[in-house]
Amino acid sequence: MKKTLLVALSIALVACNNTPKDYATLSGKITNKNSDSLMVRTQAYSKTIKVNEDGTFKDTLKVTAGIYNIFDGKEMTNMFLKNGFDISLTLDTNEFDETVKYSGTGAETSNYIAQKALINESMFTPDLFKLEEAAFKTKVEGLKGALAELLENNKSIDSSIYAAEKTQLDKISDELLTFYNQQKNKANKLADLVGKPSPEFVNYENFNGSKTSLTDLKGKYVYIDVWATWCGPCKREIPFLKKVEKQFHDKNIEFVSISIDNNRDHKAWKKMITDEALGGTQLFADNNWKSEFVQSYNIQGIPRFILIDPDGNVVNADAPRPSSPELIELFSSLNI
Repeated sequence: MKKTLLVALSIALVACNNTPKDYATLSGKITNKNSDSLMVRTQAYSKTIKVNEDGTFKDTLKVTAGIYNIFDGKEMTNMFLKNGFDISLTLDTNEFDETVKYSGTGAETSNYIAQKALINESMFTPDLFKLEEAAFKTKVEGLKGALAELLENNKSIDSSIYAAEKTQLDKISDELLTFYNQQKNKANKLADLVGKPSPEFVNYENFNGSKTSLTDLKGKYVYIDVWATWCGPCKREIPFLKKVEKQFHDKNIEFVSISIDNNRDHKAWKKMITDEALGGTQLFADNNWKSEFVQSYNIQGIPRFILIDPDGNVVNADAPRPSSPELIELFSSLNI
């Protein structure tokens, strides 16, 4: 009888231990942490996780299976979460995307997402959509091949994500070519703005506590950077923008940065300006992506740079980035 009871008890304990968890565990360590918290979010979900002084963190999350955005106050990455997962995340913010690594139960899909992001970042350069069509198609085939190889080497990822990625891969060439043609059409429309009065922004919040409109800046060239705190490519331009600002600080040009962050990231905007010692005129758009100024310039991706002349007319509606030598050449040609 005792043996029977022991066997029954053992079976019951095993059954309990095998009961699926109705939550996910996320832990890890951040080197050179940007803030005291991580935000895990989707459009329908948000949870803040405390980050300790030594960069470690751990919490449980009740989630619906899917891809979640992880935001550390300055930068972000995506990962796949599902109840029952026990994932550890490590990264160094000095090389954010390059150092994102996941381990533990359910980590395979998140590692795939991180590796895919690096491939996309390396191939979607600012000049990609400026190529002639034949050269563009060659680049796209190279991208498709790299992504196909990555997917082939990661068949163990979540089956729903694998199926979606496979479907997306089959469509990527046609979709990118469609986008390429849209970009060409957009470039032609933007070219039509040159020499005409710029669309205006009115009473945007200025970091210094005042309100600023485009008309306030007449009499100077205005170089506008449309950006957001969560945008990795935007932040990579910051050191170059600082250098250009310093080089032209006593010239007839105003450097204006317009954040299109959502209102929920307003504090992150102020914090980044302070932490990064951002110069120029720092403004917060009145309605993020839906702001009339942003819509008028058909801005669908950031960073976006715009150059306006002292009379308020458009010089270039898609100006070179600060990191491009073409920007200094443009300024020189205008005798700025």
